[in-house]
Amino acid sequence: MSIGTYTPRPGAAPLPRMIAAQTAFETKMLLRNGEQLLLTVIIPALLLVLFSAVDIIDTGAGKSVDFLAPGILALAVMSTAFTGQAIATGFERRYGVLKLLGTSPLPRWALMTAKTLSVLVTEVLQVVLLTVIAFGLGWSPHGNPFAVFLLLVLGTAAFSGLGLLMAGTLKAEATLAAANLVFLLLLVGGGVIVPLDKFPEAVQSALGLLPISALSDGLRDVLQHGAAIPWSNLGILAVWAVLGLGAAARFFRWE
Repeated sequence: MSIGTYTPRPGAAPLPRMIAAQTAFETKMLLRNGEQLLLTVIIPALLLVLFSAVDIIDTGAGKSVDFLAPGILALAVMSTAFTGQAIATGFERRYGVLKLLGTSPLPRWALMTAKTLSVLVTEVLQVVLLTVIAFGLGWSPHGNPFAVFLLLVLGTAAFSGLGLLMAGTLKAEATLAAANLVFLLLLVGGGVIVPLDKFPEAVQSALGLLPISALSDGLRDVLQHGAAIPWSNLGILAVWAVLGLGAAARFFRWE
């Protein structure tokens, strides 16, 4: 055995390996957090089962689950990419975790990439779970899978940008309150459970421009009505994604 066999080789790991390790860590932290699990998994699943089984809201012709399932999928994306990410990142910023990570070999942009990948992994688990539940309730989706993929990706980008913007500019306590308040308001007024045509005509156009409305309506157009590519909804989500991510990159404070 040569003397140099155990000679240390200092230096950072390859960047892809660092991003993968941080992504796995972020995902484990999210799934181990009971409050985040309640927000991202349990609440959407309960809402889907409750409003599909009990005729509380008039969702129009057809089965309730056909209307509700796309909206609940949109809600799951918002709960993870916006609400959950905003709260977690806000408290990481408060306790100096982001500052410490910012001094590590992992570049800051790579840290944000890992957070985004963690969101995507969590969303895949959410979509699978909610789809299984919806099928059990009699859901019969149809449409273009590629259009669904585009909507989910752009919706994730839009909500992720807004969540990071909130977490990087407000105090942690303010982020906690604001993120939960926005979640509740968009749950009610974003076309997730209550159809937008149930609201006064004066506000329908404004509500339709919200990212949650664009995502839920776009998914509903494809999965319930068989639309090809909902360009208008994709356009709204793209605008929100550019504005949110651009503002987050510009104004995010690490301390």
